[in-house]
Formats: sequence, structure tokens, C-alpha cells
Amino acid sequence: MNYPEFRKALTQGKTQMGFCIMYPAAGIAERCGQDWDWLWLDGQHGQMGYQDLLGLVRAADVVRKPSFVRVPWNEFGAIAQAADMLPQGIIVPCVSTVAEAQAAVRAAKLPPLGNRSYGGRRPCDLLTRLYSNTANEDLMLICQIETPEAIENAEAIAALPGVDGLFLGPDDIMLRRGYTMDAPKNQESLGKDMEAVMAACRKHGKVGVMVGVGTEMLTLCLKTGFQMIVGGGDVSCMGSTSAQWSKDARATIAGFKPSGKPAGATSPY
Repeated sequence: MNYPEFRKALTQGKTQMGFCIMYPAAGIAERCGQDWDWLWLDGQHGQMGYQDLLGLVRAADVVRKPSFVRVPWNEFGAIAQAADMLPQGIIVPCVSTVAEAQAAVRAAKLPPLGNRSYGGRRPCDLLTRLYSNTANEDLMLICQIETPEAIENAEAIAALPGVDGLFLGPDDIMLRRGYTMDAPKNQESLGKDMEAVMAACRKHGKVGVMVGVGTEMLTLCLKTGFQMIVGGGDVSCMGSTSAQWSKDARATIAGFKPSGKPAGATSPY
């Protein structure tokens, strides 16, 4: 679906905070989506298939939040099928060359810009068969920059018609720079790559996307100029809350001093 207020906010340079969903539960989008500006539906590393993603896109529309579907890989069928779900955008992982970015454009955009097939059921049902008139403008294509080669080609990728934004993948770029996954994400480990991506976006008028969980990384994202920033996700929310609740409950149990033998307490042994 098209969310003009979201596009307007980006045009005005306003930060739009996103929430990542990896579990196949539409209720997460309905409940948590209300708190954020956009939703990242992870079809690459998340535990979901076509029907799950479609349900999440629909749930995002219920709470009037733009959804961005990350496809499993830069593959024509996966991208075109996700586009027919009618999200606000498609995120394509590991785009390292201009040729790979061009392939993503061909899959995501309708002719004459791309080669995506016309006739998506949801677009026709909700927008009429004339959805093709504005489909290429309505659907944002975000290419993930996740390798040193991609950093070198970031400006050329951003220059392509049909590419609407660049998303620096922090984990993959750090692995490829020789960092381990327990290394801190900060100016030292990510600063130069973040600056390179945003320089390419500024030069060609594209949107910069980044993960900025926690005060330090969020501040770095803001200083560098990223507009779409992922501030949290279902995995971290459930994991941290579950751990804290368990800790609190066990502390209460450890400190509890019963006044006597609980009524009805028996042992079969």
C-alpha cells in the first residue's frame, strides 16, 4: 500500500523508526506496529514463508504502518511475488554490484523500468487494475549493502533508476571486515561504512537505512544521516523481557519465607 505521510516524512528529512519482525505472527504487527513508523518483515532470516509474510503485510495495513519485506535472496521470483503482496517496499539482501542491483530493479519494477509481471491479485483487488500506473513509484526498492565490494559500488548502485534506498547490513559487513559477532557496533567498527553509504544516498537523493538499536548506535545513525532506522524487534523484545521476568520471579522465590507448611502439600515419595 502507499503511505504518502511516510514518504512525506522521508522527503522532509524526518527520522522514521522501524521494528523488525522475524516470527510468523500477524499479532506482533498489530500489537507492536502501533508504536513504530514502519515494519521490517524479515523473510530472509526470519521463520516465515509466503502466507506468513502476506498475513504480516495485511496486519501492518490494519494498523496503518508501511511494511518492508526482506526477501530470502536477490532472485526474480521471490522479489516479484513479494511485490504483489503490496508492501511499501522490498529489501533485497547482499547487493554488491551494479549488475545485481539492476537484477533487483527488473524483478521489483513493472515495465518499462523493470520486467515484473503485471496482475498481482492483491494490487488489483485493492487498487484496481490501474495500479500499474503508479506501482513503480509506490513500491520502494531497498538494496542491502553488506560486503566491502558493495561499499565500493555504493555510489553506482544508488545512482540506478529504480533503486530507492541503501540499507547497510551491520552484521554481514562486520563479518567481512574480520570482526566477530561479539565485537561492539560503534564508530570504530561501522563508522566509515556508514558514512560511505550515506554519502552515496545524499548524492543521488536516496534513502539511507540502518539498524540503530540502543542509544550509542541510534545516535551514530542520526549523526551520519540515516532516515529509516531499525530501533528494535520481536526477538530482542521477547528475549530481554522473558529473561528479566524470570530473573525477577526467581529472586522473589528465593527471598520468600513461608509462614508454615503449605496447605495440601503432600509427597508421593
